[in-house]
Amino acid sequence: MRSRATAVPSFNGFALTLSLSSSLKTCFVKGNILEMNMKTQGEIEAAICEGITWFQQEYMGRGPQDIHAYLIADLLVVRMQGVLTVTEQHLVQSLPCEKGRDLLKQIRIQLMETARPVLEAMVKEVTGVKVLSLHHDISTVSGEKVVIFTLAESPLFRKTKEKVESRLGLYAMVG
Repeated sequence: MRSRATAVPSFNGFALTLSLSSSLKTCFVKGNILEMNMKTQGEIEAAICEGITWFQQEYMGRGPQDIHAYLIADLLVVRMQGVLTVTEQHLVQSLPCEKGRDLLKQIRIQLMETARPVLEAMVKEVTGVKVLSLHHDISTVSGEKVVIFTLAESPLFRKTKEKVESRLGLYAMVG
């Protein structure tokens, strides 16, 4: 990602610095951040869902039936339902409970660890923040899978239009 800083004429006596990059344009005025082309939190979460679904299809053989991502400060939580393949479901049902579960979890752990760099690169591309750690688990009973990414910091995102408009209305009442 290329980035360049450009000096802009002063605004009410305060110098403006415009930092441009291909995916993020932020304008700093009086210490406040005015977002111009940033993704919203919902857009980040949707892009993560798309990336994880692609990963599941390519690396695990099928995508989840349902997926949701939740960006909570520096944590990214992805919850998937319906991730077990038909073969995995039969494996878990046909073997003794602990043996089938343990075998399936060992296979899934190995696949996740092998593909970890792909997931971390995708999350960094979408959020703009480095992944510090990745944790995951799968339920062989419900077919639910959870992946948690710990990020180096909270990603920047712009507020939704309603939040910005309500904030501007508050400023108009104060000013």
